[in-house]
Amino acid sequence: MNNKLNLSDNEKRDIIRYLESGKLLPDKYRFLLFDTDREVELLWNGKTDEVTNLILPFQTVEHIDEPRSEETLKMQNQLFDTSGQQIQGWTNKLIWGDNKLILSSLKNGPLRKEIEAQGGLKLIYIDPPFDVGADFSMNIEIGEESFTKKPSVIEEIAYRDTWGKGTDSFIAMIYERLKLMHGLLADDGSIYVHCDWRVSSYMKMVLDEIFGQNNLQRQIAFSTGWALGFKTSTDNWIKQHEVILYYSKNANNKIFNKQYRPYTVDYNARARKDEDGKLWVDQSLGSISKQKLEEMKLQGRAYQTSTGNWRKKQYLDEMQGEIVGDIWTDINPINSQAKENLGYPTQKAEFLLERIIKASSNEGDLIADFFCGSGTTLAVAEKLGRKWIGSDLGRFSIHTTRKRMIGVQRELKKSGKGFRPFEILNIGKYEREYYVGVEKDLRQEEKQKVLERKEKEFVKLILTAYKAEPVNSFTSFVGKRRDRLVAVGPINNPVASGFIDEIISECQAKNIAKVDILGFDYEMGIDFSEFKNQGLDLQFKIIPREVFDKQAVEKGQVKFYDVAYIEVKPIIKRISKKNTIAVELCDFSVFYNQDDTGEIEEKLQSGGSKIIIEDGKVIKVTKDKQSDIIERAVLTQKWTDWVDYWAVDFDFAFVWELPAHY
Repeated sequence: MNNKLNLSDNEKRDIIRYLESGKLLPDKYRFLLFDTDREVELLWNGKTDEVTNLILPFQTVEHIDEPRSEETLKMQNQLFDTSGQQIQGWTNKLIWGDNKLILSSLKNGPLRKEIEAQGGLKLIYIDPPFDVGADFSMNIEIGEESFTKKPSVIEEIAYRDTWGKGTDSFIAMIYERLKLMHGLLADDGSIYVHCDWRVSSYMKMVLDEIFGQNNLQRQIAFSTGWALGFKTSTDNWIKQHEVILYYSKNANNKIFNKQYRPYTVDYNARARKDEDGKLWVDQSLGSISKQKLEEMKLQGRAYQTSTGNWRKKQYLDEMQGEIVGDIWTDINPINSQAKENLGYPTQKAEFLLERIIKASSNEGDLIADFFCGSGTTLAVAEKLGRKWIGSDLGRFSIHTTRKRMIGVQRELKKSGKGFRPFEILNIGKYEREYYVGVEKDLRQEEKQKVLERKEKEFVKLILTAYKAEPVNSFTSFVGKRRDRLVAVGPINNPVASGFIDEIISECQAKNIAKVDILGFDYEMGIDFSEFKNQGLDLQFKIIPREVFDKQAVEKGQVKFYDVAYIEVKPIIKRISKKNTIAVELCDFSVFYNQDDTGEIEEKLQSGGSKIIIEDGKVIKVTKDKQSDIIERAVLTQKWTDWVDYWAVDFDFAFVWELPAHY
């Protein structure tokens, strides 16, 4: 590298003049002052080559094997049933969270070794949401009514920061993530990126910069399925295709399996008949030796054209079909009656992903989709015998994908094929790691001081987000919000029964009647109703992850939700001299509020209606057309109506034997 600037005296004088006057330098000086080997480069406001390198711990939320359905019930000796597991080894991963942090943790953390032990990540397919596609709301059906459950604040923040600031923010978002994907991809791996027409030109330049122009393999155009007879009202060319950019990490070392489709009428029409009636098409001989050419001539497989070039006869009955090129006209959109239709707004056809996965991976390979949406990539990968990693920021995406993958497991089991278990992970505690993390090299006294300072900062942060003022005259309480005292649970441990007992004791000693208890997690087995029956007004609140977003706190966007919990009742029966236990699901207590009921009722027009969520109930509010009287109808008649998704199989045949003396 040449470290000497080749500037003329006039150029040096001009640069100094610009700097002294506080003016921006013209673009031409960027190339003169900064050494770069890029002839063409994409620039945007705030561009940086820095990439996140955080290593955050993954938490297992749920481990899923397709449940058993056995006529003969067997004794289960372990807490977690693994009898449904068909294929041992790698467990597929569905991860909820920001894929920047997920990618960084996969690339730099302990899971990297596990990925490499599987042969590395061979294929990535992504279909990032582009502006209008970034919707994290959930449509919930209650009886004959439906309503939209709004996204969480963390999803709204992601939308605001990534898609809400124009093209600059989108390119910055995708650039950093693609750099992380490039570092995670195996040396013989490939990436396919579906591009929206509004940003495809930027996307190609980003990919060129990260993967290298020489590693662009193809720009694939696939049909959207709109025939020319449709959409005749448009005043523009009818949009009939979308684009996928296909890059390899190494152009000379990639996995690629040719794909075929059934012969079309046009393809058969251009085929010629041999003397014995066999159909053939001509193909290039490629680079072959003279000896090989002579052999093919003797076999009648090579022929000479009128221009003197030698070509090869390729018989149709020896081929699997017509070789697929880079224009895919056989990808049909998902119609409303299709079995695979999940009602997910950006869902792609399984056939599209089947072609990509078959072409650029082999059975047993590990593939990934870090904007997994409805889980199409993962579903197809499972059916084709690939291992997978999927991630998404949206709860609706994770719920949809989870349900879909359980369906795939059952489908494979029914057909006698193997499948892999999968686990749902998140990185929900990573923000707290910052507050409890202390440098290992510090002496014990210094560690204690740092920890105390961080705990004070933590309490201040929570109180600010909760809109409470600090108090210092209590043992258990750190803040006050209107007429209620506030206690904050431990930063790195669940709120335990002992912590609540201490609060109750201080309440009884000092005649305190109203208390809010805030915690990230609550210890399993806590009987909240027991605490509430002690004559105190105790409210248990969940501290949301959004408290660590400074901008969300400043704008008052952070919502603390009441603890939701399920009530269960064990039923013990004696069958054939054995004690058995069944678990009856009794109730689901939730106090979630989404809307300002008073404001909605005021704005409601005569004869209009609106679905709202108030204290964990879905309510239809109607204003009478004649009298303007407000009527309220509770739609959630059954407590099961409220649950977003169930991690319970109601048909699961399960018996856990207990000791006779239980």
